[in-house]
Amino acid sequence: MATFNTASTPNPNPNKSVEVVQPPSDSVSSLTFSPNANFLVATSWDNQVRCWEIMRNGATVGSVPKASMSHDLPVLCSTWKDDGTTVFSGGCDKQVKMWPLLSGGQPMTVAMHDAPISEIAWIPEMNLLVSGSWDKTLRYWDLRQSNPVHTQQLPERCYAFAVRHPLMVVATTDRNIIVFNLQNPQTEFKRIISPLKYQTRCVAAFPDQQGFLVGSIEGRVGVHHLDDSQQSKNFTFKCHREGNDIYSVNALNFHPVHHTFATAGSDGAFNFWDKDSKQRLKAMSRCSQPISCSAFNNDGSIYAYSVCYDWSKGAENHNPSTAKTYVFLHLPQESEVKGKPRIGGGGRK
Repeated sequence: MATFNTASTPNPNPNKSVEVVQPPSDSVSSLTFSPNANFLVATSWDNQVRCWEIMRNGATVGSVPKASMSHDLPVLCSTWKDDGTTVFSGGCDKQVKMWPLLSGGQPMTVAMHDAPISEIAWIPEMNLLVSGSWDKTLRYWDLRQSNPVHTQQLPERCYAFAVRHPLMVVATTDRNIIVFNLQNPQTEFKRIISPLKYQTRCVAAFPDQQGFLVGSIEGRVGVHHLDDSQQSKNFTFKCHREGNDIYSVNALNFHPVHHTFATAGSDGAFNFWDKDSKQRLKAMSRCSQPISCSAFNNDGSIYAYSVCYDWSKGAENHNPSTAKTYVFLHLPQESEVKGKPRIGGGGRK
């Protein structure tokens, strides 16, 4: 596995992105934009959930801290309710908190697990919250009840999941990927072994619900279609590598308009890709630390990413007093995120 050489890339912001003011004091674990406004939420290892309002005026963008709230232990994941009023967050304290952010209400615990919570998502089509945990379960929550309406056993700890109703893709520690049709969430729709040989770090469901992306610690992404007749379209590709150095793919995000996607990795770079033409649309310069997570806003005009220690070299290499955490805002040009026709049948990166 690669060692991270900061000497050759000392600049935390080589892409001239805009820095979010008052960033977290420790590594960022998730970034999520409101589905209908430019409010950005970050969860972090300093036990905090923070929200900024992002102001955009043409080619200029800025940020204003709006509010924050705390958990008892590091926070690992977050999601918004579809009406943009409420934030949910979960983490190492084994609880999901609901934060009525826009009304100024107090956070309250609405879900519990027996181990840290790694992923959460609000499913508006079901009016339910779903949480995934290292206790090897998915739990579905009706916020009017204190107990889960359904608990789904998993073969191993939940590392990542992605929801595009009715598709839900769950990745566990043993390279299993379990696919659910949320119209029948009590039954696994399909279980496959990841097309990648090493540990899964992130997944993203296709916007058309026909498949998913999976990223791993080996600097590789798999593009997988669910329909058996589409298997010839499946492929994997290398990214976030430099020479013999191999870096983890930490984040996968589909563009909400063009349905291209971004990868971000431990090499400190983010790239934009078109899976249909198998092309890399844009490679950005490497930052001085890993990119731990990223997110597009609701119309894809802003891409947020966090530059910070990503725990890939363990706690013994983590020093929050010297490794500053950044949250940056990048304004993608259309040429960076709009798909291009495939060139001569090739073009695969």
